[in-house]
Amino acid sequence: MKIFSEELVARAVKELHIADLSRATIGEVLLVAQYLERETGIPFIRMDQGSPGLPVNRYGVEAEKAALDRGVGSQYPAAAGVPELKHEASRFVKAFLNVDISARACVPTVGSVAGSFGSFIACTQCMPGKNKVLFIDPGFPIQKSQLRVVGADWVEFDIYHHRGEALRSKMEDMLSGGDIAAIVYSNPNNPAWICLEEAELKIIGELATKYDAIVLEDMAYFCMDFRHDMGHPFCPPYPPTVARYTDNYILMLSSSKIFSYAGQRMALTCVSDKLFDRHFPALAERYKDAGVFGQTLIASILYMITSGCTASTQYAYAEMLRLSTEGEINFVEDTREYAIRAERMKKIFTDNGFHIVYDMDVTQRVGDGFFFTIGYGDMSGGDLLTELLYYGVSSISLATTGSEQQGVRACTSRMREDLYDVMRERMEAFHADHPLKKI
Repeated sequence: MKIFSEELVARAVKELHIADLSRATIGEVLLVAQYLERETGIPFIRMDQGSPGLPVNRYGVEAEKAALDRGVGSQYPAAAGVPELKHEASRFVKAFLNVDISARACVPTVGSVAGSFGSFIACTQCMPGKNKVLFIDPGFPIQKSQLRVVGADWVEFDIYHHRGEALRSKMEDMLSGGDIAAIVYSNPNNPAWICLEEAELKIIGELATKYDAIVLEDMAYFCMDFRHDMGHPFCPPYPPTVARYTDNYILMLSSSKIFSYAGQRMALTCVSDKLFDRHFPALAERYKDAGVFGQTLIASILYMITSGCTASTQYAYAEMLRLSTEGEINFVEDTREYAIRAERMKKIFTDNGFHIVYDMDVTQRVGDGFFFTIGYGDMSGGDLLTELLYYGVSSISLATTGSEQQGVRACTSRMREDLYDVMRERMEAFHADHPLKKI
């Protein structure tokens, strides 16, 4: 039995001016869920927005308060970032990735959204004839919206059928035209939680060098592949990264998920030293500066977007990075709760006829973490999103993420202990109302 009537959902869609519910954005689904909760008082099981669902890191809060007490709020922060954060960022990358990036090339940004926005601008303008971005999908829809703002083009492919060595031929085909400026993906992946393995990243790195494309590696869920015992400073295993296989890379490290510091909008854009120092005549001509990638990115692009990052928050991030590098806090254990939630949520769904859409990496089953993907029979992703809303469960269609597979993305961050039984009851009702064809 449905929790919310089709008429009520239709009214919400109409009043919120949503053009197509089956392809609704994260923000639009969020508004529908809030509308239905407000109208009925019935709680939703919120699997839509990937907002952290754990307490904020208290060490960051204390460090930020101390910075404000010192008076840092009275001065503009340097565009390149405060020295303390840049120093700790370099140490953190070495400790947890075993990669060397100098402090000068670690640049704070107002969340990874600003980092990718600025990077897209720089990458698509630095080489004449190279003005497209290649998305290894599924991925974060906002990044394509950023390219619409910039006016840059993109191409994409769903990695579902191109794992392992099959990735090479697909990427060669996409890159061979010579117009790809950048390659972007998240690892672990939003929305599928698949993890690119070392061999796949080696392929990406080799092809990035061969075709002179810059890789944007989004590490928002850093060390959150809980199948492996990562997160111990200066000790393997280290997370896989393209930085081991090319000099053409930018790593994006966010404080939002690993430290639950999302509200303060703080991330790092860590640029390969060789790329940071590389001279591009096209940048020099456009910006009337030296045309050096790193300096242009900081002073001529990122500064135009945000005028630097909040000084007090930079000190907060620096302290959280320092404590992690020195082994005084374990951010991986702090976030393991997401994997516990995912395991429990997946079981409720699979017990009631659902299947995991992106279920395998190359050599092992996809792990549990911040996101997972579900499908139901032969139902399209858009139809499944809509039907789940009637049962008080919000999600987003995989179609909005560049996926060619049918299903929806589920986020674990807002799940609460008191909602598991509610979810089980609703999914049992969904299953009863939507009998699957027996094969």
